[in-house]
Amino acid sequence: MSDEEPGAVKKTIRTVTPYYRGRPDTEMTTIGIVYFLGLVVLLVPLLPFLLIVWLVSKLTGRAARQSPVGGEE
Repeated sequence: MSDEEPGAVKKTIRTVTPYYRGRPDTEMTTIGIVYFLGLVVLLVPLLPFLLIVWLVSKLTGRAARQSPVGGEE
């Protein structure tokens, strides 16, 4: 019996493709930041309208819970 672990590589295989060395992906980071800033520019002016819709829905939901349902009195 051998002292080696099963499945261990016994020799290095030479390939045609060069070894891949990772690098920071600054291009995609820049695109992501620009995309985020574009969304902020578009959504910040809509924030007051979204706040009004949210408040109206909360008030109507509270009023609906407090009012009697159907023919019950």
